[in-house]
Amino acid sequence: MTCFLTLLRRDLGLAFREGGAIGTALGFYIVVVALMPLGLGPDLNLLARIAPGVLWIALLLSALLSLPRLIETDDEDGSLEAIALGPLPLELVMAAKALAHWIATGIPLTLMTPALGLLLNLDLAAYPMLLATMVIGTPAVSFLGAIGAALTMRAKRSGLLLAVLVLPLYVPTLIFGISAISSGLGPGGAGPSLLILGAISVASLVLGPLAAAAAVRAQLG
Repeated sequence: MTCFLTLLRRDLGLAFREGGAIGTALGFYIVVVALMPLGLGPDLNLLARIAPGVLWIALLLSALLSLPRLIETDDEDGSLEAIALGPLPLELVMAAKALAHWIATGIPLTLMTPALGLLLNLDLAAYPMLLATMVIGTPAVSFLGAIGAALTMRAKRSGLLLAVLVLPLYVPTLIFGISAISSGLGPGGAGPSLLILGAISVASLVLGPLAAAAAVRAQLG
């Protein structure tokens, strides 16, 4: 556990010290949401209706921008091989890296969402459920993204390949995240959708590090 926490603190320190990936993700999130009203026009009812979907899609794309650096940096400077040979199993190494990505990227994007919701005329009653779905669903974004980052860590132009691999994995999270918000505003309640969204995140917490570790192990030889 000490090794896990040390690696987690190291990756968080690198993420916040460099700041480029986090800043790019946050900036992209703001730009995409801010441009949406300009493209759709001044219809406030339309903006309010599509706001949850727009915010979720923009968040997924923004988080995707910082995924290539999840493993690539350590591979370039040789520290990945040293970490892989250390006492911590490679599965826990990948779990620590994915968790660091969620803390450094997923949480800031989620916290920024209420302010951006104002640009889309989002119903105030939808804010609690929107934040709940993002808190529950964004771990899946990071842990599933770790699989794509591991598979493409030595590929040229890995960003495009990473998007092709990872975006299909995000579809269930997107569907049930938006479904929970819509259900929460209706008489049916959001319970089933939230439970499924939580199950997706729990499954990603387990399967993501295992698949990512297998991909890294295969490329390290």
